[in-house]
Amino acid sequence: MRITVYASLLLSFCCLTTASVSTPALADPIRTEMVVPKVAADVPPFVDGAPLTPGYVEAVGRIAYFWAWPLINMNSRHTMFSKAPEPVLFGGVLPVGPIGQLTMLHDYIKPEQRFVTSPNQDVVYGAGFFSLDEQPVIIQVPDFGDRFWVYQIVDQRTDSFAEIGRQYKTESGHYLLVGPGWKGQTPGGVKGVFRSSTNISAIFPRIFMDDNAEDRNAIQPLINQVVAYPLSDYDGKMKIKVWKDIPTLENKNAGGSAETQWVTPEKFAEELPMVLKQVKPLPGEEALYGWMRSLVNAIQDKPELKEALIQAAKSAEEGVITGMFEFRNNGVEAGNGWRTQKNAAQFGYDYFQRTATAKGNMFSNRPIETIYFGNDFDAQGERLNGKKNYIVTFAKGEVPPVEGFWSLTLYNKAHFFAPNEPNKFSLGTKNKDLVISDDGSLTIYVQASSPGKDKESNWLPSPKDEDFSLYIRAYWPKEAIIQGEWTPAKIEAAR
Repeated sequence: MRITVYASLLLSFCCLTTASVSTPALADPIRTEMVVPKVAADVPPFVDGAPLTPGYVEAVGRIAYFWAWPLINMNSRHTMFSKAPEPVLFGGVLPVGPIGQLTMLHDYIKPEQRFVTSPNQDVVYGAGFFSLDEQPVIIQVPDFGDRFWVYQIVDQRTDSFAEIGRQYKTESGHYLLVGPGWKGQTPGGVKGVFRSSTNISAIFPRIFMDDNAEDRNAIQPLINQVVAYPLSDYDGKMKIKVWKDIPTLENKNAGGSAETQWVTPEKFAEELPMVLKQVKPLPGEEALYGWMRSLVNAIQDKPELKEALIQAAKSAEEGVITGMFEFRNNGVEAGNGWRTQKNAAQFGYDYFQRTATAKGNMFSNRPIETIYFGNDFDAQGERLNGKKNYIVTFAKGEVPPVEGFWSLTLYNKAHFFAPNEPNKFSLGTKNKDLVISDDGSLTIYVQASSPGKDKESNWLPSPKDEDFSLYIRAYWPKEAIIQGEWTPAKIEAAR
């Protein structure tokens, strides 16, 4: 809409007769144009140089820190992988490789890893980070037959951008991952191309494996074909890598109970402008980016404002981010005290869920691939603790309805596996010795000590005298779970 305003000059002459007045020529009319914005470029930008106060910088800085937390987290992990000289087991537990490659485990992930919280022991994991602005990446898919598998492939926002897995009926062969600016030709033999919205991306294959020696042996030839490499190395042939033979790289910082600290508030003033450049705004985010860039511009050569931004980051970390670690502070109510996610790995503008998930269970799959349920409390609303014994009973036909597999996992207060003598951290589809009751129900005993020899196959050990959490995974969930018609079982304190 355009509005033209014409102004005229009102002449008032006191004590003069009309006969003595001569009308001067009017000046050119004043014209002002106002445009209703239709695209971001129509909106007037922020004006740099305004006298922003430390209080304002702190207020906006808390929002910026919350928004940027997952993006900085991804960049830090990408940096860590970039230092790997070759595919290795870092510290003997974590599959790490150079940027543009993929490294696989050959067994379940070990309890000692501290790379990411809330892992599972139902799959053989892989991991790889890419810089797609440098070169696209080829990923290989073996013929897994009837075995469940899925490759999670995410951008820097931790949103999935590829559908590759058994439920998608993905064919074996080669696939290409490209960055947002790639304009090359797809080479012959490549069966699909997936484009990331960001140059930094990552892949996390998950290959289901039963918990027995026979399946551990059977899976090895398959996972040895799970390989990724730069497009320049592509020759149309399936490459083989024997993952159980890769070297171990010492982790000099091994130990500790918590996840590696990937986001440091003290570095936020340097990392915020970095991620604003790395990750382009989604449609509609231009104003948000402009708001945050105004902070970046304001703190230049102004130590007091830079310090205010750092303090904002510290305040947000302690007062907002830390609390999101607990499962009760993420997702939505799913019944019986369990909480679940509705938009994992497809967060879009949901900054709350993206950051909360990055804090408590980063790299969750999309709900169509996996639905997760977390619980910190028993049916009476009391915190789960190893001082008590609990039972989780799934009535006949009420174990999680899935096409893939399900499991119940126990985590300690840091969301890692709690060491125990039987070396058991989860129970579910992978366990072929679970005992079903005469009425068709399945009861799992969650406690620190053995429930008795006749029940040990259904025993999930808890840490003695410590808080813990329980977690249900449903891979390739059926409609009853997706639609919220299935409710997880109660966690009952034994009497």
